Amino acid sequence: MKPSLNFLFALSLCLLAAGVSRQALADEPADGIRDAILSQIEAFATDDAESAWHYASTSVKQRLQTPRAFLRMVRSQYPAIYQASAIHFGRLIPHDGFQIQQVQFQGPSGLLWDSFYTMVNENDHWAIGGVDIWQAETGI
Repeated sequence: MKPSLNFLFALSLCLLAAGVSRQALADEPADGIRDAILSQIEAFATDDAESAWHYASTSVKQRLQTPRAFLRMVRSQYPAIYQASAIHFGRLIPHDGFQIQQVQFQGPSGLLWDSFYTMVNENDHWAIGGVDIWQAETGI
């Protein structure tokens, strides 16, 4: 028995929709992670301690206790991030229980900085658990 043309068309649409859904789900962590990082950087640009604090993980919040203390720490220890003039997202490196997002910043003096953000999913949103940053190697 041959399948009808309508059945094949409907099956094709279902498979296409399933493929799109899988792709959307695959892109979701990267998009959510990038959104969290960019939102926190935007909060730094306006000295909005409460908004920047929102994207910090629970462990960071336990260590620093207040949004103002968090903002002071970032301002003093991460000036390239706090005053970034350009941002480039690199690879997203999946791990069990967290993700690592590679980001390159151009700091306030024009120097490039490489960083790795540790991202954790807390209550269905991405939070920043920590950042390792160092001056990028330049030259040939």
